[in-house]
Amino acid sequence: MDLGIRGETALVVGASEGIGYESAKGLLEEGARVLICSRNADKLKGAAANLRRATGAEVEWLAADATRAADVARLETWIESKAPALDILVTAVGGSQRALFEELDDAAWLASYEFNVLGTVRVIRAALEPLKKAGTGGRIVILGAAGARMPYPHQVVSNVHKAGLLALVKTLGAEFQPFNIRVNSVSPGRTLTSLWAMRAGKLAKERGVSPDEILREFAQEIPLKRFGRPEEIAAMVVFLASHKASYVTCQSILVDGGIARGLL
Repeated sequence: MDLGIRGETALVVGASEGIGYESAKGLLEEGARVLICSRNADKLKGAAANLRRATGAEVEWLAADATRAADVARLETWIESKAPALDILVTAVGGSQRALFEELDDAAWLASYEFNVLGTVRVIRAALEPLKKAGTGGRIVILGAAGARMPYPHQVVSNVHKAGLLALVKTLGAEFQPFNIRVNSVSPGRTLTSLWAMRAGKLAKERGVSPDEILREFAQEIPLKRFGRPEEIAAMVVFLASHKASYVTCQSILVDGGIARGLL
């Protein structure tokens, strides 16, 4: 299927690995020009090289940390120099934290807010003027989490802030409509990323079992009985970033193997 984005320019923030990387790859495979950003320069450089090998396309990159205002200011200048008119913005900023409520102090709550909400807000702010200039109509796709719809146990701080992204999507989708910018979110469930690999390794060590046993245990709560793959989540990101989703805005789409059981 031709998604109609050939020749358009996309920026993927958080593209050094996982879902962000696969989203950048999917956009390149559809013929888009892709700029990538993440906080780790070494990983980002490697990601750009891997994307070039996989797709044959050159990928420009900038190392910047969305939790640092000064880095985002550099990112804004870079976007304006590389893409004065930006068609697509994908933000894969944030993560989850496994902890009980009583274990979290103010610093932990503030750090999670900056990582999961404010970082995304800063990136959107930095890219907004170029997105307004997109002749095709700008598109923003935010990576969230299924925990916003079905809060996971022992992840209170992440659940709260991921839920905040749902409100951000609803609000900005309406507010940016006069600029012809659509705003949507993809909410993954349990996905085989480096975060889950580390979590499974830690739990396996605590319990004296293998990481594969931990993953199998957590997969039992998923109706499809398996974790998602990053490329499966990225497929929805690329679709929402395309013109095939031209009547979709203000939405947060679950790609979670059915783990979130709520009706809404």
